[in-house]
Amino acid sequence: MSDSTAVSDAARAVARSPITKVVGFLICVELASGVLQGYYTPIFTDIARHLSIKDADVNWFEAAQLIVSALVVPLLARLGDLIGHRKVLLLSTVVTAVASWGVAFAPTFGLFLVAWAIQGFYVVWLPMEVAIIHRRTGGSERRVRGAAGLLVAGLELGVIAGALTSGALAESLGMTALLALPAVVVTLALVAIWFGVEESPVLAHGTVDWRGFWLITLALGLVMGGLVMLRVLGPGSPWPWVLVLLGAAAFVPFARAELAHPEPLVDLRILGARGQWPVQATAFLFGVSVLGAQIPLSTFARTDPAVTGYGLGASAGKVSIIIGGYVLSLAVGALMLHLLAHRTGTRVAMVVAAVLVAVGYLLFLPFHDTLAQTMTNMVIAGLGSGALVAGLPTAAAAQAPPTHTGLTTGMTNTTKTIGGAFASSVFAIALASTGTVDAEATAHASLSGYLTVWAICGVTALVAAVFLAVVRPVSDRSAVAAPG
Repeated sequence: MSDSTAVSDAARAVARSPITKVVGFLICVELASGVLQGYYTPIFTDIARHLSIKDADVNWFEAAQLIVSALVVPLLARLGDLIGHRKVLLLSTVVTAVASWGVAFAPTFGLFLVAWAIQGFYVVWLPMEVAIIHRRTGGSERRVRGAAGLLVAGLELGVIAGALTSGALAESLGMTALLALPAVVVTLALVAIWFGVEESPVLAHGTVDWRGFWLITLALGLVMGGLVMLRVLGPGSPWPWVLVLLGAAAFVPFARAELAHPEPLVDLRILGARGQWPVQATAFLFGVSVLGAQIPLSTFARTDPAVTGYGLGASAGKVSIIIGGYVLSLAVGALMLHLLAHRTGTRVAMVVAAVLVAVGYLLFLPFHDTLAQTMTNMVIAGLGSGALVAGLPTAAAAQAPPTHTGLTTGMTNTTKTIGGAFASSVFAIALASTGTVDAEATAHASLSGYLTVWAICGVTALVAAVFLAVVRPVSDRSAVAAPG
């Protein structure tokens, strides 16, 4: 039997299997993902006191987890294609659960930081879930798109539930018990995967390209490390730039090795295909706003206009309202993607989503003086962002050969993470009124710094919309062939 016949038979067999139950259990996993992303935010100050560290040191949590996320996703995504997407989903959930328990019981800042970083394995959950659904529906883009919208809606509801829960329990529970709750939720997600998600047939063959893994680890590690140092040391220090340049240079031997390898870890030919590269480029550009702009928005809202002449002077409660409205709009946007794409197609729907993100952030340039204006801008951007969170892995899977759905969906998260890391560093510099990104500086950022942040978010979203609009995808998935 030929490989193509085996792939077709496997796809038809999986397509006949029920999908509703699987999606239901995967929504439970995304609820856990949302809890991890929303639960800790209201209690970061309490965590700092618990660990006897400065509030500024909390920034290392995000930096460490971004680095781990960027490094592990390419390997896990390719493993999903080679050994099964469910197995990788299980493996990453086990690691995340162990790390979450480590966060709860870590006695020192160092051990807490290590556990927190390893918790970043959860970023591969959504790509693997989309790959599982894609395989089980026989590649039906309509069904995958609808399921992805439900998954992202579950994710955002988990964010809200996590934030509300930690805020309500912060004063009544001890810190260890408080930090143990997300670990319990992730452990329950592991149970949901074990009993509710069946493995789909493995269509890819081969072994892991370990040389490619170490080369991309070196390149990404240098770039991400340089970006972290850029935030800490500022743009005046040469060392961050040296690391970033070395990392960029390290991608050259990585690309040569992957192009020469018969079974590469990251198939650059597939990622560079006509229907695939605009999706990956959009993920990178989307990371700028969805991962990089949240802290600037929070600090702007808390800034007292009586002191600086700008800002909302919002209390923590009002900031929670803004965040809650934004997260709800993400969930609505994810669900609306399926309805809009049913009429216009996924590509047009994603163009509309990218334009909404751009409009939402560019509206901040003239309208940023009141809570109502800020909420309006964030809801518009949130609708587009939610649609893109659901649409990117769906579009990547639709434009990939069946043997590489895990790779392509996973790489949307990797490129998004790298885009967010770049944006975080650039935004930290833009907001550094004292000429340094030292977190101990007490001076307020200038309004021009915030305007720069919003302009960059808006322009990058517009560029993404252009990429998606101009480059038409391959209409026949069979036209995108795996190597050989």
